Amino acid sequence: MTQYQLARKGVITPEMKQVARDEYLTSETVRKEMAAGRLIITANRHHRNLHPIGIGRAVRCKINANIGHSSLSSNTKSEIRKLQIAVKYGADTVMDLSTGGRVEPVLTAILKHSRVPVGTVPVYEALSKVGDPMKLTPELLLQTIRRQAEAGVDFMTIHCGLLRRMLPMACKRLVRIVSRGGSIVARWMAHHRKENPFFEFFDDILDIAVKHDVSLSLGDGLRPGGLADASDQAQFAELKVLGELTLRCRKRGVQVMIEGPGHVPFDQIEMNMKIQHKLCHGAPFYVLGPLVTDIAPGYDHITSAIGATMAGFHGAAMLCYVTPREHLGLPDEDDVREGIVAYKIAAHAVDVALKRPHARDRDDAMSRARYAFDWKKQFALSLDPEKAKQLYQESRPGKKDEDYCTMCGPDFCAMRTSSRLSH
Repeated sequence: MTQYQLARKGVITPEMKQVARDEYLTSETVRKEMAAGRLIITANRHHRNLHPIGIGRAVRCKINANIGHSSLSSNTKSEIRKLQIAVKYGADTVMDLSTGGRVEPVLTAILKHSRVPVGTVPVYEALSKVGDPMKLTPELLLQTIRRQAEAGVDFMTIHCGLLRRMLPMACKRLVRIVSRGGSIVARWMAHHRKENPFFEFFDDILDIAVKHDVSLSLGDGLRPGGLADASDQAQFAELKVLGELTLRCRKRGVQVMIEGPGHVPFDQIEMNMKIQHKLCHGAPFYVLGPLVTDIAPGYDHITSAIGATMAGFHGAAMLCYVTPREHLGLPDEDDVREGIVAYKIAAHAVDVALKRPHARDRDDAMSRARYAFDWKKQFALSLDPEKAKQLYQESRPGKKDEDYCTMCGPDFCAMRTSSRLSH
């Protein structure tokens, strides 16, 4: 049985107990949230050495890191290093989005080395085998999903909500379709004049998912790729279908979350979160950003972290990181680090604002360390200790630590002065 089915029967599993310990909640609270479909635990029973995590509104805001090679760049060793960096700096999950060459060995290596849940987009592997979207078949797609489930993939993005009738809506957009999986499905439907195979064979996908306890992440093939297309007819038409498929997942006993935009003006984010919550029956929302402006290539880890913080505060359960190289190229190891830290900031800000258990403890400890000029403690508490230490040492006023830094110097340091007043 799946975690969801067991929760519905009143059973508390070891995975639920682990999530409860990590989140400072009771096991019964975790079970109830799972039974209601508001919380999922992405834990394929074949993924060995996995530390299960909960994704939902009742627990910490989670972040995902996308890794994986393309046909033009990177290799298996590089992707494993990216995995290690992502986990080191705080990724709760990773997705292998490899699209070029032989993708199976990369996924196998990532599953072997990862203690965090691993997700995929199965259509990428399927396409890598045939080379042409028009040569994809429902049989190949199901075969790929089955193979990845048996290999231990914990959650899969399935672009099942993009239907043929929505293609004219997408063609009216400024940027049309920016989801890779969505564009593949759209081309296939247009060429074959048939309905989306992920939608048509959704019951078969559910059979595979329930057998291996794979969580389904219902993909937003029509997520807006520019501010001009945000909150449009196409986006919400697909979201409505995803809500209907959410109920089919639950009826079959499959854990489910929903993927969201994209590029969204700041003032529309709250509205988007509320509509998703309503249409998708409270299922956890997993958002890419959203980016709040389109004009900052090279800084999209910042433009998206701004939107991600807003989204998390208003309901998103997991944030998919964006790196500085978004829209420019395949991220390298430094980009992964920058993206993770930006999103740890966003997720942590959400947890503090929502007053989640012990969320602010680290901030208060940092304040005490700063007031005491305990530099080592400050570095240890930092999200990126190496960078904090590097910047401090580059500008340290002398060879030893002082009770001030070069920003203010000894005479203008407010903390130094006020600490002497209090004494």
